[in-house]
Amino acid sequence: MIVVVGIGSDGWAGLSEPGREAIRAAELVVGSERQLASIPETGAERRRWPSPLAPMLDDLEAINGRDVCVLASGDPMLHGIGATLARRLGPGGVAVVPHPSAFALACSRLGWPEAETELVSTVARPVEVLAPALQPGRRVVVYVGGPRGAAEVARVAVERGYGPSRLVVLEELGGERERIVESTPADWGEQREAAALNCVALECRAEPGAPLWPRTPGLPDEAFESDGQLTKREVRASTLAALAPVPGQLLWDVGAGSGSIAIEWMRVEPTCRAIAVEARPDRVERIRRNARRLGVPGLELVEGQAPAALAGLEAPDAIFLGGGLTEPQLLDRCLKALHSGGRIVANAVTFEGERLLQLAHGEHGGRLVRLEIAEAEPLGGLSGWRPRRPLVQWSATPGPDAPTEARPR
Repeated sequence: MIVVVGIGSDGWAGLSEPGREAIRAAELVVGSERQLASIPETGAERRRWPSPLAPMLDDLEAINGRDVCVLASGDPMLHGIGATLARRLGPGGVAVVPHPSAFALACSRLGWPEAETELVSTVARPVEVLAPALQPGRRVVVYVGGPRGAAEVARVAVERGYGPSRLVVLEELGGERERIVESTPADWGEQREAAALNCVALECRAEPGAPLWPRTPGLPDEAFESDGQLTKREVRASTLAALAPVPGQLLWDVGAGSGSIAIEWMRVEPTCRAIAVEARPDRVERIRRNARRLGVPGLELVEGQAPAALAGLEAPDAIFLGGGLTEPQLLDRCLKALHSGGRIVANAVTFEGERLLQLAHGEHGGRLVRLEIAEAEPLGGLSGWRPRRPLVQWSATPGPDAPTEARPR
């Protein structure tokens, strides 16, 4: 049995009796150098976490018949090694002795209700994952890795117009060397360092003119770098509503253009994943830049022409076809790739694409809609409507688990 014991900056002194007993009873204790140094000798074998962690995780998964104690920072199930081991071994393979998390300690020091505060971990992840949380009035606690973590948080905030925010760096929480330093992202700068063990709190305040980028679908078009190959705001909102992002699901964005659909899919639901498939190398790099700026650097990119580029990809729960719809066999290949009960959404602005969607609707059912949008603009000395190209959108849940719908005879 593997027992994961949460431990804080106060080390052995801060452990509960069940945590101490798990350490005393272990034949093998695994932890960081700092954690191992904070507990007394018990006669157990000791191993430090390597970098990367994967080989040690494989060893722990293979261990059978030994009493093993794994030391974890704070609450092991909150962005911690406990959650990783539980996913690998199942709930029956791991016992957890929690400790107050850095998130709980930070909120208690600041007087922030935990239920009204967002937690973002940038440990072993690009710090740009913070970006979706940067909204006026939001309170965020950010887990960072190392002494320059606060500077990286400050950089991301300043770049997105949140330089005036309240920034609090909380060092060695719960330990004898606990220290709390207040600043702003603009004043903290990109070079200043903090203690090696720290987290950062932000109370978001936007500077005048800062863009407002909520998590609701339909970001302004100017949020995306684009060469014109972009699903426009109103259509994007409709498309995301039809794709219905739900926790843990995977989207294929085929013919991704600027990547706007895949990016917003991941922003709406942080546990969602997406693969953007795009044939042009310059657009692939543009998608990469958009994904980092808008806070979803984990977006997977595949450069290649669909349908050939789809070979070997993990089967999706949802597919969006926004470009290349008339490529031979593309629609059939996508329909075959979907998980049972998955959703497909395809948009078309040409007669040829519209005809394909009419045929797909006739065969698979679903919903076929025509979107016509007009925007006000100056007309001489007055104003008038300028219509955009009409767009046809087909959305469906094909296959045996699809909802029963009336189909045309």
